[in-house]
Amino acid sequence: MPAGRPRPAAPGPPAPPAPLLGLLLLCALGAPPGSRAHTAIISPQDPTLLVGSSLQVTCSVLGEAPGTPAEGLYWTLNGRRLPADLSRLLNGSTLALVLSNLNGSQQQSGDNLVCHAPDGSILAGSCLYVGLPPEKPFNISCWSRNMRDLTCHWSPGTRGETFLPTNYSLKYKLRWYGQDNTCQEYHAAGPHSCHIPRDLALFTPYEIWVEATNRLGSARSDVLTLDILDVVTTDPPPDVHVSRVGGLEDQLSVRWVSPPALKDFLFQAKYQIRYRVEDSVDWKVVDDVSNQTSCRLAGLKPGTVYFVQVRCNPFGIYGSKRAGIWSEWSHPTAASTPRSERAGAGGGCEARGAEAGAGPVRRELKQFLGWLKKHAYCSNLSLRLYDQWRAWMQKASKGRQQHRARAACPRAEGARRELQPHIWDPVYPLSRAPPDEPQLAEKPRSLGALLLAGPSR
Repeated sequence: MPAGRPRPAAPGPPAPPAPLLGLLLLCALGAPPGSRAHTAIISPQDPTLLVGSSLQVTCSVLGEAPGTPAEGLYWTLNGRRLPADLSRLLNGSTLALVLSNLNGSQQQSGDNLVCHAPDGSILAGSCLYVGLPPEKPFNISCWSRNMRDLTCHWSPGTRGETFLPTNYSLKYKLRWYGQDNTCQEYHAAGPHSCHIPRDLALFTPYEIWVEATNRLGSARSDVLTLDILDVVTTDPPPDVHVSRVGGLEDQLSVRWVSPPALKDFLFQAKYQIRYRVEDSVDWKVVDDVSNQTSCRLAGLKPGTVYFVQVRCNPFGIYGSKRAGIWSEWSHPTAASTPRSERAGAGGGCEARGAEAGAGPVRRELKQFLGWLKKHAYCSNLSLRLYDQWRAWMQKASKGRQQHRARAACPRAEGARRELQPHIWDPVYPLSRAPPDEPQLAEKPRSLGALLLAGPSR
């Protein structure tokens, strides 16, 4: 639309009614119904101009249109009447219009510039194409889901909008031989994308580029060279399950199934997990999952809901040395850690005499957990013996705190459930351990001794 034109001091008389639909279709279909087509000529016809340009256009009434003096003619642009001071008579049958500092076209089909007779009828029309030449497309990225197809996406340029219909063509060919091919299935993965469904070769690099053209010029992207085996991706891992690890308050177990799309090909896969608490938007990513299909998350908050997602990256397909492309994240799966059973957590009597220094075994266990959280979230380390130790420590701590709670709150004695007579506590002899607890040949005095003792069988 023209910019920089002086605005009239007061709105001019409204343009007589005109077929609105006809105006909208003028540039696409020619003269609208009800117009006196070919009774005047607009020159230049359908010009294409750069943004910021100026234009002088004339409307000349033909000799076989008597009774139509040029001084009664007026102009409209996209249905709006232009100010009279932008026009001037060149002679008795020609009216000129000057537009300065033009802005980009408001319509992809071109802006409708129409010359009207004094009675409002349309004498002639023209389309104004005002825009920018295309910029060089960039940021081409491609991926394959089954090693037989290829989908590519690109960015149209830093400016983006050209105000003109711009055509993008994705071209590809084998690197050392073969002819240029043009992709046919556009917008398969959103705007500025194209899908090649078949007839692609393996073990041979392709050259891929994008060409952009419009009325003001053309531009070509840099050439992307790739091998199909290096851009393979998959769907997100299906059947993601998150569950508790027994009664452990700070751990969750995550299991999933390998994506089935590539099960028939020689490849490996590496996985990433991310998780967050229910009321947060910040994700924590676990990178060192390797090619397992299960993982244990440690160091979590007791009694907290977590959302977990998994994604996959195939690599080593048919011996390729490069990794593939990460899949999308799986749908979030939610699970909660067990609530802490410590006395006082539910608003009851606060236990007295809490252990300020828990002793060498507890300190050693804390150091081991710190190392585990930092280095071995999802390693192949067997935690069976550690789980037995942790369960024993939790039951022992619960028993001690129940004893202390009874001593601190004697009035609640009758309301509390009596403690079991056999609590496996460090102060009790080993022979008093309940029958369902793990039996050890002898009770180790440190975590190191326990690890050396090996898993219970």
